[in-house]
Amino acid sequence: MSKLLKYARVERERRFLLAAPPARIDPATGYRQIDDLYLEGTRLRLRSVTSHEGERIEQQLNQKLPAPGGDPAHRIITSVYLDPAEYQALAVLPGRRLAKRRYDYGHAGHTFGVDVFGGPLAGLLLAEIELDAEAELRAVPLPSFAHCEVTEQALFTGGELVRADPARVLAEARRLLAG
Repeated sequence: MSKLLKYARVERERRFLLAAPPARIDPATGYRQIDDLYLEGTRLRLRSVTSHEGERIEQQLNQKLPAPGGDPAHRIITSVYLDPAEYQALAVLPGRRLAKRRYDYGHAGHTFGVDVFGGPLAGLLLAEIELDAEAELRAVPLPSFAHCEVTEQALFTGGELVRADPARVLAEARRLLAG
């Protein structure tokens, strides 16, 4: 495993399904636009992050792999930060796109990322929390603004969302919200 982590880190993250955006989120401001291109035939993701004012915040190439042990809350992530020319050289490659607005949302002493999806997944709302300490991550209760936790459901990870039939994803979200 040490060779695997030479340039990577463990990402510890939990994900939650929401029925509606939290009340204090202003849909017109305070978000970052995240546009992902999952490169065809690879496990690579090209990401562009832009402020709601249109300012480019960052561009990166990522690889996320399941962590040894199979815990769905853990992934091995490697990131390479790109300049605009590098990003443009890669952005022409074939792949599948995923777009969302991410809002930082403070709740119970933690900051959650609330993702409001666009395009074919419009209507899907997920929240995530990422913490470095395993015990702290596990101690976070189901947030009051969330309906249920979906960390263990691979369908609600970016790599699966981009490949799955949007109608299937939205139907599964509706099923969970109804239960």
